[in-house]
Amino acid sequence: MNTVKTVLELRAAVARARGEGKRIAFVPTMGNLHEGHVALVEKAGQRADFVVASIFVNPLQFGPKEDLASYPRTLAADQDKLVAAGCQLLFAPDVEEMYPHGMSGQTLVRVSGVSEGLCGGSRPGHFDGVATVVTKLFNMVQPDLAVFGEKDFQQLAVVRTLVHDLNMPIQIMGEPTVRAADGLALSSRNGYLDEAQRASAPALYRTLQQLAAAIRDGRRDFAQLEAEGKAALEQAGFRPDYLEIREAGSLRPASATDSRLVILGAAYLGSTRLIDNLAFEL
Repeated sequence: MNTVKTVLELRAAVARARGEGKRIAFVPTMGNLHEGHVALVEKAGQRADFVVASIFVNPLQFGPKEDLASYPRTLAADQDKLVAAGCQLLFAPDVEEMYPHGMSGQTLVRVSGVSEGLCGGSRPGHFDGVATVVTKLFNMVQPDLAVFGEKDFQQLAVVRTLVHDLNMPIQIMGEPTVRAADGLALSSRNGYLDEAQRASAPALYRTLQQLAAAIRDGRRDFAQLEAEGKAALEQAGFRPDYLEIREAGSLRPASATDSRLVILGAAYLGSTRLIDNLAFEL
């Protein structure tokens, strides 16, 4: 695997692969890779001939009180995981390479609708930062397809929308959330949890499962179900951020006639914010 740090090197390497007739897949990450990221890279390798991954902790998507400074940077270990997963090219730029003129005057990409509420409501400006860096990376790599995890369900909706609205010729693939044996969605932020918090963390997914079961059994009092879910999380030691039942395609609040639903939750254990979701059809 070749590791490059500049856009010039990245484009040259991708151009060589494309000149050989190879189909290009892209997996953007912020590093500190786990089995979920590895699964994305492996899936990309099944769908393309040349896999590009990126590692960039994007300051533009972090709020002023969020964990940018403490976010884990584990480049050497990440490189080993990417090689084992079949990645051919890693783009690992620094902030100056991504934002050579600084971030204060950076052109922003804003995706309306699906970016509003949920994480977009709790983290103002977050999805502007996500959409902007993804657009820049897509323009730098120009892949045929890109693979994202479904754990970040709203982020995936934002990416699908911007690709559609900006007429980008890129196939976006969503891959199911990879979970630990006890159901906890794998996340780089799980490493922040202490032993007791880690033991409590699977209650987030269990709560989503319980709500989904109630809906499958015929309940449609969504507001009451959301309230019950938040109470269950509080009882398990969480501080809920949000817990909402949405229509899975548009992410608008669910109605009784919808057949494709997603339950999305975010909650704190101590200072660690965990997110998860459960999509299902009736």
